[in-house]
Amino acid sequence: MSRMTLASPQFLVYVAGGVLTALIDIGLLQILVFKGVDPLLAASAGFAAGLCVNYAFHAKVTFNNVSTFAKLMRFLCVVALNYLMTLGFVAVAVALFQQPIIGKLVSLPFVAVNGYLLSKYWVFKQGDTAA
Repeated sequence: MSRMTLASPQFLVYVAGGVLTALIDIGLLQILVFKGVDPLLAASAGFAAGLCVNYAFHAKVTFNNVSTFAKLMRFLCVVALNYLMTLGFVAVAVALFQQPIIGKLVSLPFVAVNGYLLSKYWVFKQGDTAA
């Protein structure tokens, strides 16, 4: 992993897509809860909407790539891995400090870098046109 990779404009676009996704996820959650929807259902809807936007944004904007079923499946593998990484950080933070938010916050840069690198070199690898 070169330093140039993470300092590239593409990485900044990737992070901007993550911020957009978070805003959609949290915004939809808040709107639905305000409208009386069950919080777990609202959280699930926000997550699903964010996931769709995140995939589309990175496929089309960040990596300027053609979307395929295989790429979607690889993307979902990265999401699952990042979710497990986040749970690990949260579990450690709870065990050490009884503060899950510490683990969540500490996990963010790791998840961002991991997601970016796996997306760039595996999910949306240039020249990969597998269906």
